[in-house]
Amino acid sequence: MPLFNDRLKQILVLILIILLVVLSLKELVMFLPGILGAITFYMLSRAGYFQLVYNKKWKRGTAALLYLFYYLILLGIPIFLAITLISPKLNELISDPTAAVENIKSAVTQVQAKAGVNFISEKSLSDSLEKAAAFIPSLLNSTANLLTNLIIMLFFLYYMLYHGSDLEKTMVKLIPLKNENTSLLATETKRLIKANALGIPLISIIQGLVATLGYFIFRLDEFALWGFLTGLFAFFPVVGTMIIWVPLVIYMYASGNTINATGLLVYSVLITGNIDYVARITIMRRMGDVHPVVTVLGVIIGLGLFGFIGLIFGPLLVSYIIVLSKIYMNEFTSTLEVIPTPVKDIDEKNVKESDT
Repeated sequence: MPLFNDRLKQILVLILIILLVVLSLKELVMFLPGILGAITFYMLSRAGYFQLVYNKKWKRGTAALLYLFYYLILLGIPIFLAITLISPKLNELISDPTAAVENIKSAVTQVQAKAGVNFISEKSLSDSLEKAAAFIPSLLNSTANLLTNLIIMLFFLYYMLYHGSDLEKTMVKLIPLKNENTSLLATETKRLIKANALGIPLISIIQGLVATLGYFIFRLDEFALWGFLTGLFAFFPVVGTMIIWVPLVIYMYASGNTINATGLLVYSVLITGNIDYVARITIMRRMGDVHPVVTVLGVIIGLGLFGFIGLIFGPLLVSYIIVLSKIYMNEFTSTLEVIPTPVKDIDEKNVKESDT
């Protein structure tokens, strides 16, 4: 009876802990990307950080601040580019939305007239542009949320690094798995974070730079902006870059710039399109292969859950579902034994069937 009471107390305490965690996460959901970012960068930094602390004898606080400064510079570069390239267009759209909408309408009408095909009706185009204009304030709010999550991420990362060894020991005690499955979870976590947090952005940067070079060669106006957007959409494997360069090629043809449009079309199909495949079979295989389907599903889920930063954490979430499924099968289904049918019974059954 005391054993039963102890088990009941254990279950009640666990239920209470789970309820408190769920309530806390419900209020912290807005800042969840920052927390996930801290965990991601901790996993990427832990080996180097422990080298500095235990081998080089650095102070823990100094080593942690060094990594914070490094990530601040690393993340500051794309943020700076986004602000420099995109903010003037957003300011122009906010200051005079009617003129911007009319310019887009005129461009689309011109393209349709030259092509002789109506891709979209005037009413549908007007509705779409009005929705896009209404989306701008939410985009600006999302940018402010991104900066807030960046601060939270750096704050959490500092203390995760500072208390890293104690934190890992506690986590090992809390995880209710066999030792082999705990090791598998740690190994797969490192592999997935490396592939998603390093591999996918690196491929997108490569595609963005290659596309920018093509836009520059074939004299596209504001080639840096279009190259940045191409790299951004390259998070979607295979078709991502086409979202940018296909409309650009069509517009160039409609504007009468046939030679450069043809050159950009050939360049985009042969080089920008194929660089994704080449990068994946080299970079991703080395860092930890992630299937393109996982990436696409992850990006869709991540954007819905976390916004822009979900481009990184969405694929990681989908990959984690697969890993945890493997661990579940390894942890629980291995205990189920399949009872084979005795050979004697099979022989007797066959004999009876042959007799009939």
